[in-house]
Amino acid sequence: MLGFANKDRPPRFSGKSPLHNPLNQPVMPKVIMYSTAMCPFCNMAERLLAKKGVTAIEKIRVDLEPERREEMIEITRRRTVPQIFIGDHHVGGFDDLAMLERSGDLDRLLASA
Repeated sequence: MLGFANKDRPPRFSGKSPLHNPLNQPVMPKVIMYSTAMCPFCNMAERLLAKKGVTAIEKIRVDLEPERREEMIEITRRRTVPQIFIGDHHVGGFDDLAMLERSGDLDRLLASA
């Protein structure tokens, strides 16, 4: 016996919530972070995102790929790391991320993508 509520068939999923997959696990937006190896603010940003349930961060190491730093500057108009994107939204640096957390907007941003 498989333990289904209806013994004849497995449970059906409605698929109505865009924020959940069929196994009811939250779907996280893609998170990209321009960073360097020796950046304490990058580490703090990563810890905060992990606390919020983000399990995958695409890190772009601008110290190892200088051309990616130029890309970062062109996209964000900022020269400092980290530069964080959640989905298509440019968050900014760690201070901006922390401000979103304090205001409650970080949860909404993570849930909206």
